Amino acid sequence: MRDALEDIRRDLRLRIADINGRAERLSPLDIHARLDAVRDVAARAGLCAAEGLAERSAQLALLPGCRISVRHALSHFDDALGAPAAGDRQTILAALAARLH
Repeated sequence: MRDALEDIRRDLRLRIADINGRAERLSPLDIHARLDAVRDVAARAGLCAAEGLAERSAQLALLPGCRISVRHALSHFDDALGAPAAGDRQTILAALAARLH
């Protein structure tokens, strides 16, 4: 029997890959909406780090220079999906902040 959480992680990875692949053609509002949907799924699954990263990425999508900053944010998504503890959320967001600074 498959692990339900692993199915959710796979679905989120596919969604992020789709956003990355189509980011140049999507409007900032479309990127924001897709990332907010990812955040919602991650929150319902209890994936705190992925939820936080998706939330921050959705916010970045509405700012100037969004294509670059969202790409950098989403490069941390695999780490966020594998983060077992809620405290890892802050670590991943700090890594993103350092990368964007």
